[in-house]
Amino acid sequence: QVQLVESGGGLVQAGGSLRLSCAASGTIFSINTMGWYRQAPGKQRELVALITSGSTTNYADSVKGRFTISRGNAKNTVYLQMNSLKPEDTAVYYCNGMINVRTYWGQGTQVTVSS
Repeated sequence: QVQLVESGGGLVQAGGSLRLSCAASGTIFSINTMGWYRQAPGKQRELVALITSGSTTNYADSVKGRFTISRGNAKNTVYLQMNSLKPEDTAVYYCNGMINVRTYWGQGTQVTVSS
């Protein structure tokens, strides 16, 4: 069984930074695209950023220029560096991965940005 475990969420003031991490573990034969999604209270889950196995990245317009997604050397980890955080970035952030030709989700980590 594959698991995705996130870490790095927390409370930060507007303008601050946080770095989220996600590690995939278990029996892994292949890892394709990994990414981050977020869900704010009363809203639908939305894409934040994706990174392919070839390191091509894609970002939501709302985070372009502020967030950076990257993968670790072992390719089973993905990071989200979040700078210039705004109160509207407050949400539960979920790691997502296409692993062994299936989609997996992490349990989510809370990010709260105070004004």
